[in-house]
Amino acid sequence: MIAKETISLLTGEYLDKESLFLVDVEVSSDNDIVVTIESPDNVDIRHCAELSRIIEQGLDREKEDFSLTVTSAGLDMPFKVLKQYHKFLGEEVEIILKKGSKFTAKLIAADETSIKVSRTVKVKEEGVKKAVTKEITEIFNLSDLKSTKPFIKFK
Repeated sequence: MIAKETISLLTGEYLDKESLFLVDVEVSSDNDIVVTIESPDNVDIRHCAELSRIIEQGLDREKEDFSLTVTSAGLDMPFKVLKQYHKFLGEEVEIILKKGSKFTAKLIAADETSIKVSRTVKVKEEGVKKAVTKEITEIFNLSDLKSTKPFIKFK
């Protein structure tokens, strides 16, 4: 079986040169390889094709046969690496907590262990009959998140 580390090593120089980053490498027991890449700006088909050629040239089909797919992280794909969080700073994201609650919020900050978000909630204040809308800031440990992904708005 082809090792994920081998794929990561093959992609490193090209990703750095093109200002791209590796999101994920999946290798099945049948050597079906899926490489997911991302960029602070955008990934186009040229990046995927060139990276596919680099990986193919670095692997030997005579030793181990494989299938290869190189793709960009889609907007519906949950974040897997910190650089994805950084790409969407200041943007609306959809968060699902492991506890089960789901909400959208503006991503303010992210580091290796947590994210900071701002969102609007309705709060029932003491002495007031009607709930009021408040902007709150919260910090969540990454370990408490089931998923975070871009929030897609349709106009």
